[in-house]
Amino acid sequence: MPEAILTNADLEKMVDTSDEWITTRTGIKTRHITDSNTATSDLATTAAARAMEAAGWKPEDVQALFIATVTPDHAFPATACLVADRLGLSRVPAWDFAAGCSGFVYGLIQARAFVESGIFDRILVIGAECLTKITNWKDRASCVLFGDGAGAAAISSQGPGGLLGGYHWGSDGAISDLLVQAAGGSRNPATHETVEAGMHYIAMNGSETFKHAVRAMRESCLLALEMDGTDKSDVDLLISHQANYRIIDATARALELPPEKVYVNIDRYGNTSSASIPIALDEAMRRGIITPPKTVVLAAFGAGLTWAGIIVKWNG
Repeated sequence: MPEAILTNADLEKMVDTSDEWITTRTGIKTRHITDSNTATSDLATTAAARAMEAAGWKPEDVQALFIATVTPDHAFPATACLVADRLGLSRVPAWDFAAGCSGFVYGLIQARAFVESGIFDRILVIGAECLTKITNWKDRASCVLFGDGAGAAAISSQGPGGLLGGYHWGSDGAISDLLVQAAGGSRNPATHETVEAGMHYIAMNGSETFKHAVRAMRESCLLALEMDGTDKSDVDLLISHQANYRIIDATARALELPPEKVYVNIDRYGNTSSASIPIALDEAMRRGIITPPKTVVLAAFGAGLTWAGIIVKWNG
C-alpha cells in the first residue's frame, strides 16, 4: 500500500461531502493514495517480490507473470513486462489484462488452467491499481470511493497454501456503460475536447451498478460452490471485492454467513479494484484468520461488467 492516507476529513475540504455521508453509504473511512512519482508497476513489483519471498521462489523459478489492472503504466508496453524486468525474470511470458475489479479472481482462474494443463507450474498473479490517477476529484459521488494498492499470489501445483477449486465467471457488455473510462482508447482518442470534458476519469452510475453487483456476486458465489460440490454451510470465510459495505453484506446474507465469517477492510482502503481481494487475502493470512483447514470464497464484480467467484480450500 502507498504510505499516504486520504481521510474522509480531508475529502470534506475538497468536495461537498461529510464523514457521515461517506461512511453511511460506503463504509469507507480512509484510503491510501500514490504520489506523482509512483505508478502501478511500482506497487505491483513490491507485491510480487513479497509473494516470491513468501513462496521461497527465486527469479529463475517463475515461469509466467500477469497483471490484472485498469490503470497500467502505459497503453503499451504491458505493465507486466516492466514488472518482470524489475524482478529479474528472464524472458518469461508476461501480460496485462483488464477485467475491472474482477481481475484478480479472473487471474486465479487463468492460473489454475495453466497449471492443470501443464503449460506453466509457477505463476505470479498480480492485482494492482492506481485508481486515484483517474479519479475525478470534483465528483463528490465517486471521488470518495477509490484508493491505490497492489497484491500478488504465487500459484503452483506444489507447496502449502490454498487449493483453487470450483469457480464461476462471466461478463455482460450490454451494460458496460454503467462503469467506464470513456476516453483514451481508440473509440475516443485523447484530444483537448475529451480532456476538458473529463472523459479520462472514472464515470459510474452508482445505483444501477449496485443492483447488478449484488446479483452478480451472489450468482458467482453460489455457482462456484455448486461446481466445487461444497455447501454454503461449509464456508468458513468470505473475502469479496471491497467496493461498498452494503454489497459485501448482501453477498454474505446470500451465503447465510454471520459477520465473523466475512473479511472487511474497505473502511481502511476504499475500493482498490483488482487489488482489493489479494490485499484482503494477505491481511487475513497474516492475522491468522485463515488457518487450515478453511474453505474460503473469493468473489468480485467490476467494469465490463464482469464477475467471478472461486473456492479456495486452505490446507497449509
